[in-house]
Amino acid sequence: MLTKEQAEDIFNRIRKLTTAQDVEAIFHGGKSALTRFANSVIHQNVAEESYLVSVRTQFGGRTARASTNKFDDDSLRSVVSASERLAEVQHEDSDLLPMPTPSEAGISTISSPSRYFEATAQLTPEERAGAVSKIVRIAEEHKFTAAGIFANTESVEGIFSSRGVNRWHRQTSADMSITMIASDASGWQKANVTDVSKLDPERLARIAAQKAKESAHPREVPPGKYTVIMEPAAVLDIVGFMFSDFGGLAILDQRSFLNNRVGKKLFGTNINIWDDVDHPLQAGPGFDGEGVNRKRLQLVEKGEVKRLVFSRGTAEKIRHSEYRDSAGPIETTGHGFPVPNEMGEAPLNIVFGEPDVPKSVEQMISDTERGILVTRFWYIREVEPYKKIMTGMTRDGTFYIENGRIKCGVKNLRFNESLLHMLSNVREMSHPVRASGEESFDMVAPAMKVDGFNFTEVTKF
Repeated sequence: MLTKEQAEDIFNRIRKLTTAQDVEAIFHGGKSALTRFANSVIHQNVAEESYLVSVRTQFGGRTARASTNKFDDDSLRSVVSASERLAEVQHEDSDLLPMPTPSEAGISTISSPSRYFEATAQLTPEERAGAVSKIVRIAEEHKFTAAGIFANTESVEGIFSSRGVNRWHRQTSADMSITMIASDASGWQKANVTDVSKLDPERLARIAAQKAKESAHPREVPPGKYTVIMEPAAVLDIVGFMFSDFGGLAILDQRSFLNNRVGKKLFGTNINIWDDVDHPLQAGPGFDGEGVNRKRLQLVEKGEVKRLVFSRGTAEKIRHSEYRDSAGPIETTGHGFPVPNEMGEAPLNIVFGEPDVPKSVEQMISDTERGILVTRFWYIREVEPYKKIMTGMTRDGTFYIENGRIKCGVKNLRFNESLLHMLSNVREMSHPVRASGEESFDMVAPAMKVDGFNFTEVTKF
């Protein structure tokens, strides 16, 4: 693994090669290994180790970035030269800030939790294969076939600058996705953890198998508005599409559904959302693309949008813009992407608040007269940005609920649903858990029971 000391040495070599006013280097990479299986057989086992350094040079109001995955002197000289040449041909940007100092980055206040676990880093192909064997055995019990992945990574991310910023983060992760396939149905489960000892392949496999079993011979139900119970993976996959709109630059660019809505109640009073990198179920570094400390922020309180996130540059721009009085509290929050970029910033460590009375999915089902249970969504796309209307389909375990019990599997349904409407009609929620989906980033999210969820079409499967 690339160490912080090695990265510092590489950065010191970069500094000697540049004539720029300031220089910054971002490192990321690591070791990753993947075991993939389909038709209940392992068919791929790969591993790689790679690292990249992205060099940004700055000359007053001009800046540019170039990258390389080679750290010899000639390669470093070449990437520095490329960054400088690109910077020299840029138009002068009067809004471009100097790179932050350690004080501006808030480095002295950092105390992020450890997210590195040796057992995860040292997971062997034999151990991954052993887990797959248990999954396949469960599939065979039901005469299903199993498909999925089991991967582990050991990664690093760091940022160093000529102004004294010096940040480093090391992390491990283990990912597992399981699909159980029957003749006319399927079931799915996925999990991501930093500590592989928290991963339970057999439990995930049994849940996926049970979903495939219970959704067999699916019936067709008519489209319309239903009470819908969404498991956490379904929740995060659909709501994840709104969080890029919580960035200040999205307000400046007039591409956010929160334009003229910060400080207003948009969701139900039971909706509370934080961005909290230090939450024990979260992952990732405690600093942003400029090395600035990520702050814990409550984005939504009792349904009211309280605030946005800001990079250093966006905070400065919006203070002098026509939107300064409608953007909520304006301050650097440590959510910026590496400069230069077109997206600005976004919250990436989403944590939903604990409901007053948590209900399990089973409890939600038991008090539902008629409704639909959704395991996950897929192929989600935005239809209307300002109302945040999304479309997509259910997949891998969709069920009809009648009189408090799952009655049968149903053919998958397409939805057209506004996130504003959906999050204003959440009747019940479970205890939030770390959840993984396929359409959005991992977050700490609950299962939700929602009234009036709009299904528009029935599929053939």
